[in-house]
Amino acid sequence: MINFRLRFVFFIFLLLVGTSVAQRHREPLTQPEIDQIRDASWEPRQRLTLYVQFARARLVKMEQMRNDSKTTNRVRQTHDLLDDFQLLYDELNDNIDTYVDRKDDIRKPLKLIIDADTEFQAKLRALKDAAGIPAEEAHQYEFVLTNVLETVDSSAEDHRKLLADQEDAAKHKKLNSSSSAKNGGRPE
Repeated sequence: MINFRLRFVFFIFLLLVGTSVAQRHREPLTQPEIDQIRDASWEPRQRLTLYVQFARARLVKMEQMRNDSKTTNRVRQTHDLLDDFQLLYDELNDNIDTYVDRKDDIRKPLKLIIDADTEFQAKLRALKDAAGIPAEEAHQYEFVLTNVLETVDSSAEDHRKLLADQEDAAKHKKLNSSSSAKNGGRPE
């Protein structure tokens, strides 16, 4: 009987912890974006390009929101958009890792990603260095902004190295061309 109660309490605890974690991380993609990602699921170039577009859209939305004098709860919205950007950028990197593991040729989307990294770094640094933001406001999203900047900075370096590795592998014909071309767009 005690063992049953202990299991029941443990189950409830896991349920509550799982619920609180799920509440902290909302889905950064809209339903139309999810549909686009799903449609591009086996085409690296298309899928990676979509993640770049969606991440860029969050930064553009943040800039527009921050420049709008009618915006309410600017701090919360800034934090949430930075968090969404981080989640999308992490997903972009996870997808890159998947394509690299499959030895897919992702040189073209990597060039686009490297350009985007430079753009993202500039926009994020501009937010960090923005004049006229009260210190108490900046402090409320400083942690997430610092994390995002560190992630983009280290990833930009990784992306450049990966492109060089991909160029070398292509010279030795060690990369797969588009996986969708090999198998008609179906999963392997």
